[in-house]
Amino acid sequence: MISVDDYVIDVLMRDLVAHDRRPVSFLVYLWLAREQQRGARAVQVSYREMAESVGVSKSSAQAAVNWLVRRKLVTVTKKTSTAIPCYTVLRPWTTGGQRSRSASSTL
Repeated sequence: MISVDDYVIDVLMRDLVAHDRRPVSFLVYLWLAREQQRGARAVQVSYREMAESVGVSKSSAQAAVNWLVRRKLVTVTKKTSTAIPCYTVLRPWTTGGQRSRSASSTL
């Protein structure tokens, strides 16, 4: 079971899926949030692994991550240019944009 803020379901889902027309971005955000809730400070995963886990193509996962970064919902860091990226889920609707840890709703 994944715990998410009410905002994610009430606002972010509609914003990413209906307004931005990027449903894969919403799926990737949820998947990264769940992975991060499992205790990792950041999620280190390749686009291939992410795509397989979400059930989309690698290019769709890559486009989704790029959109989430542009929307400031996820940050990406790499130790080197060829390293596997580390993703941190952000919650800009909270004070200070804390990473996704605490939650108010459960799916």
